[in-house]
Amino acid sequence: MSRHRWIRALRRISVVSASIALAGGALAVPANAGTAPKPGSNPAVDYQDPVDALPPVSRPDTAHCAVTAVEHDFGNTLGGPPYTTTLTPPDKCEGPWNKVVLDWSASVKGRQYDRLAAVFVGGAEIFRTSTAEPDEDGISWHVAKDITDFAPLLKDPQKLQLDLGNVVNDTYTGVYKVKLTITYYRADKHHPAARTADRIVPLGDTGSAGAPWMSVGKGGSTSTDVTFPRNLTAARLQVYARGGGCDEQWFDAVPSDLAATAPDYLCGGGPYREVQIAVDGRPAGLAQPYPVVYSGGIVPTLWRPVPAIDQFRTEAYDIDLTPFAGELADGRPHAISITPYGAADTWIVDGSLFLRTDAHAARTSGRVTVDTLTDEPVVKTVQTPRGDGSTHVAVSTGRSWRISGYVRTSKGRVTTTVEQRFSYTNEDTVSRTGQQQTMHQRDHGATTVTTSTGGRTEARRHAWSYPIDVDMDIPLYGDYNNYELNAAVTQRRVLLDTSRTASGHDWRTDAVTDDTVDSTGNLARENGAVRAADGASSETYRGTTDTGACYARSLTTAHGWVTGDRRSHCRVPDVVREALKG
Repeated sequence: MSRHRWIRALRRISVVSASIALAGGALAVPANAGTAPKPGSNPAVDYQDPVDALPPVSRPDTAHCAVTAVEHDFGNTLGGPPYTTTLTPPDKCEGPWNKVVLDWSASVKGRQYDRLAAVFVGGAEIFRTSTAEPDEDGISWHVAKDITDFAPLLKDPQKLQLDLGNVVNDTYTGVYKVKLTITYYRADKHHPAARTADRIVPLGDTGSAGAPWMSVGKGGSTSTDVTFPRNLTAARLQVYARGGGCDEQWFDAVPSDLAATAPDYLCGGGPYREVQIAVDGRPAGLAQPYPVVYSGGIVPTLWRPVPAIDQFRTEAYDIDLTPFAGELADGRPHAISITPYGAADTWIVDGSLFLRTDAHAARTSGRVTVDTLTDEPVVKTVQTPRGDGSTHVAVSTGRSWRISGYVRTSKGRVTTTVEQRFSYTNEDTVSRTGQQQTMHQRDHGATTVTTSTGGRTEARRHAWSYPIDVDMDIPLYGDYNNYELNAAVTQRRVLLDTSRTASGHDWRTDAVTDDTVDSTGNLARENGAVRAADGASSETYRGTTDTGACYARSLTTAHGWVTGDRRSHCRVPDVVREALKG
């Protein structure tokens, strides 16, 4: 067995079949939140339903209709086709809509691994998630997501697919019971219709019998030919990318020569990853992936009951391709590719193009005038042996690039410039045997999109910071029934969206997120029986809701149960100030 024997053996027998926009949802608060842990609580066999501190999705006070799109049990579904049905908007709630919300409700009991899952409408991935690992009595959880951006697809009957590859046998007994509801909120004079793209083009493999998402191995890329509208004015790519196998926890991978000294515990390839986008082979944009941890990741008791950030609702990454719009509108097919750079194992990637067109022109045209984005980053790696036999690994990189282009429209020439700057460091101290790692990763930067039309200029900036610290120890690993795991993990996600016009000198805050999860956990089995298991965690969220209000909530847990749940008053300027401190 390779890569962290506990990852391959404990968590991921079937890795790949089986994920900020503030438009999202939070897990439902269990009825017993805030109660004391049960006497003798053991989160390996008994823990409360998952809960997080995120703000709930707002629901407008307008006429609405809910459609149960899926109600299905996912048993032994690994390698099989996705659950498929037709999603049709209800007659009583025809568009236009002010909002459309997806509600995912699931339950499972017994013994089961975490599984990757996704929902597709018309071939476009609208929701990516991974599942919880159950206890014997069973758990249930709920996630909501605003999917209004997909309204151009939702207005007509579309094929809906839900892929959740699961294994059920004598050992893995958990069946995932999933209910998926779509609620359409009609627009009225107090709740105007949402402004969305004119057209959505999925980039997945929509012609296959399986789910449209695509599996990319080491050094691989996807490529999809797209013929764009001849009157294209703007293009945005929404990308999903999540690693499997060794790359489930890509952030604690080490250089391959070091991994070879302890192949039972270490993954090679180094820790740096980026998601690269190209148009006809030309660099067009990139995103830094968030260090997601599955519910069975590192030590399962870390995430019971508060999940890791992004565990149950994977956020997609937005890439603005508008500088290329003038060239993409030539009526010819163009290859759009996605590359998980640095991947040492399989990644599941997918994308959807959100396109805007000129209603007053049959054709648009233009070209890219500047593109300084290079094919590959310059990554520096320094290994330093230490006197105790351990090795310190320092990895660093950064980028500063600019892409600019214009498109001639019925409103005149529109120029769009995308600029990005970021810095990345990863420091990891690895024991001689590979059984201990202490890792600190810092990844922060900003993308600015500036649009100029005539004498008017507007700019939008998206800044991010993804710090994560992992201290893990595997004193014993014999087999699935004999092992000991200990870890402490702190992860944070800071997102800040701001904007300004030519007449304004200051950046206006549009949305902010500052979310931190701090967890410790241990789990040990001896001859198949749980010998020790415990966990404690806290989560603190401060930021804006999807309506712009300030929201602050903190949770504390012990032994698999919530022990504290507090809402507090906050001010957006204060949250921004604290977030910028990093």
